[in-house]
Amino acid sequence: MAKLNRIEWIAICALIAGSIPGLANAGQGMTEQERMERVSRLMAAKNPLEPSNSVWIEELTYMEVRDRIAAGATTAIIPTGGVEENGPFLATGKHNYILAAMCPAIAAELGNALCAPIVPFVPEGSIDPPSGAMYFPGSISVRDETYDSLLDDIASSLKQHGFKDIVFIGDSGGNQKGMKSVAEKLNERWANSGVRAHFIAEFYTSGWEETEKYTAEVLGVEESRWDGHHDDIWVTAMMMVTNPDTVRHDQRLSADLATINGVDISDREKTIELGRKMVEFRARHTADAIRATLD
Repeated sequence: MAKLNRIEWIAICALIAGSIPGLANAGQGMTEQERMERVSRLMAAKNPLEPSNSVWIEELTYMEVRDRIAAGATTAIIPTGGVEENGPFLATGKHNYILAAMCPAIAAELGNALCAPIVPFVPEGSIDPPSGAMYFPGSISVRDETYDSLLDDIASSLKQHGFKDIVFIGDSGGNQKGMKSVAEKLNERWANSGVRAHFIAEFYTSGWEETEKYTAEVLGVEESRWDGHHDDIWVTAMMMVTNPDTVRHDQRLSADLATINGVDISDREKTIELGRKMVEFRARHTADAIRATLD
């Protein structure tokens, strides 16, 4: 492919900018009709590439999202996580790392769903004066109204592009109230539109409880004590599915601290496999709850 010179790059950038509302009046010379004709051409264009297999919307091109929706993937999952204190071993993005494993597993169970980007910023306590997680460095909190507005805008964006069922799941307790409230408000606003919002409480409440029971009764793994940290074997193992570094696995081995609440995690692959089985179970549990609310 020939290298573009500076003038050619400027021309391309001007064309792109002219298609964006708000930049159209910056001397680009493209009328509203011309912009909409360009949008129509781009939306009708055939994807020239082999499509990605990812279920993450942010990893797909607009053509891939368009074609997935047209093929029936009309359910979008909005996962909410958090950035908070999680003891001396776990990265502050604990919930986000768990969701990075969970959302694709849920989408695979459903077969007709895509995952919106993980929402990392959620209410974690008041900022000043601090409360909750905000006593600890690295935690990031947002006000309830900020969180609710963000969820509303994300869900509304997905509706705009053809998703019919917008599903909220949250891996942290503080996320639940806002998701429930936003889903209710959206359904009032979207009445008779053919689009629905769904808050899936089962992902967090019974999801954790049933996964703990499954881990003990089926997988044969139980905690024998509490180490006093905001951490446990279920969290640790599921985080390791995404990235063992997020639980500082190598450092814990070196420091002879590769246990949590009495459970040995020193065998990396064994612990990752344990986490994978937890993820698969919790995904099935959540997918069942989603199907029930879609019926």
